[in-house]
Amino acid sequence: MDEEMWELRLYVAGQTVKSMQALANLKTYCEQHLKGRYRLEIVDLLQHPQLAEGDQILAIPTLVRKVPAPIRKIIGDLSNQERVLVGLDIRALDHS
Repeated sequence: MDEEMWELRLYVAGQTVKSMQALANLKTYCEQHLKGRYRLEIVDLLQHPQLAEGDQILAIPTLVRKVPAPIRKIIGDLSNQERVLVGLDIRALDHS
């Protein structure tokens, strides 16, 4: 059975503390729950402001789950793991 590949995009604005925290948190969650099954794209809106429009980004940092559908968004530094996992609809891996 093929595991579905997750496509995540994190929108940041430069190397701010909040942006770096969001990235660190996200990488931790992905390695714990989606190891080997995710692609993570970081979009710096200071370098590519035009990209905010496509995903209707209104706040930074924002995480967008592109795949699997439906698209979901989470705003903030992603420090609340439970909120992030529920928001992305990631079910904890069952290793039993």
